[in-house]
Amino acid sequence: QVQLVESGGGLVQAGGSLRLSCAASGSTFSITAITWYRQAPGNQRELVAVISSSESTNYRDSVKGRFTISRDNAKNTVYLQMNSLKPEDTAVYFCNALTPRKSYWGQGTQVTVSS
Repeated sequence: QVQLVESGGGLVQAGGSLRLSCAASGSTFSITAITWYRQAPGNQRELVAVISSSESTNYRDSVKGRFTISRDNAKNTVYLQMNSLKPEDTAVYFCNALTPRKSYWGQGTQVTVSS
C-alpha cells in the first residue's frame, strides 16, 4: 500500500508561483513513477507532469517551460514547481503513484489562479 498526501495549493494571481508537494508513505520502494494530474470543473482529469524512478520527466505541452517536476528521495516527496501561472491552470491537482500492481491517488489540492 502507498499513501499520498498533497499540499501547497492556494489562491494566487496570474503570473505568480506555487509549489505543490506530494508526500508518499508506505511501500514507496515499489513506486515506478509519480504523476501530477489536474481536473478543472466540468473537465476530464488531465496529465500535467510525470517523473519516473529513473528521474526522467515529461510534461503536457501547455505547462512546458513553466512547471518543473522534481523529487527528493530522502523525503519520499515529489514537487511540482509552478511558475507564470495562468487562470487556465485553475484546478484540483492530484498526484498518482504507479506501482507494478496498482496505482494510488492522493486527495488533491486546489489551485486557483485569479486574473
